[in-house]
Amino acid sequence: MQEHGEKGLPRFVMEAGVALLTGAFGVAVCYGSIEAGAGWTDMGPDAGYFPFYIGLLIVFGSLVNLVQALVKHRGSGEIFVDAARFQAVLGFFLPLVAFAAVSTFLGLYVGTALYIAGTMIFQGRYKWWVGLPVGIAVSLFFFVIFEIGFKVPLLKGPVEAWFGIY
Repeated sequence: MQEHGEKGLPRFVMEAGVALLTGAFGVAVCYGSIEAGAGWTDMGPDAGYFPFYIGLLIVFGSLVNLVQALVKHRGSGEIFVDAARFQAVLGFFLPLVAFAAVSTFLGLYVGTALYIAGTMIFQGRYKWWVGLPVGIAVSLFFFVIFEIGFKVPLLKGPVEAWFGIY
């Protein structure tokens, strides 16, 4: 139960939000399956037949979770996460979002180097002359493993092109 004056994200809001999000995912699966063909043909099931029913199961499960959230937690005032803990979660979540955004435009190797260095410097309180070389070293290690060792090309950006790495 919520104690007097405690602030944070209510459990009902979180559970209802997750149920709605997973329900939307299930609807999207069903919609895509219908576009691919969710019926039965002379040769057997269409490409979207099984995914359609999986999508329906996801929607059904989401509705059950939404009803449970309404029955158990609506009006209870129970806190899912308080402000201090939410701030700690954001301290790791926001850098991951930044990593994904940077990697999209600058490539995975640059994004990895910046993420590792930034995490070490800002969250681990390492000096920049420690964090930056470690970030670059980790990125180079991944490059050697994936690009050279396994011959698996990963997303590259303009920095790699400047160095002639395609």
